Amino acid sequence: ITLPHATTTVAGFGVIHSFTIAPRGTVVALTDGATITPDFSAGNNFSVSLNGNRTLPHPTNLTACQSGVIVVTQDATTGSRTLAFGSEYKFAGGTAPTLTTTAGAVDVLAYYAESATRITVTAILNVS
Repeated sequence: ITLPHATTTVAGFGVIHSFTIAPRGTVVALTDGATITPDFSAGNNFSVSLNGNRTLPHPTNLTACQSGVIVVTQDATTGSRTLAFGSEYKFAGGTAPTLTTTAGAVDVLAYYAESATRITVTAILNVS
């Protein structure tokens, strides 16, 4: 194995790791459409701009203990877009949030996958 730097190490499976820097990846842009299905194997953090009323169903490749955010932006001219959620998404009080409907508004959905069928979500609304 050729490593890029003399101080680079390789992490192994089945070993407890301590990181000296935060592991991070790029934000995965989701494709807008009537149904927006995230592929959780593509990353932890996602973004999408809504151009109509949409549904966020069960993601593909969901793994327990995965966490991250989904940044949702209303389109820049109209706004008033809604986002429905699949039954796997669980919210405090059992009620999904109403997204900010102002044109260009940004909401952040912070999630934690408890299992392959349950995703706990906290909504941070109207981030400006």
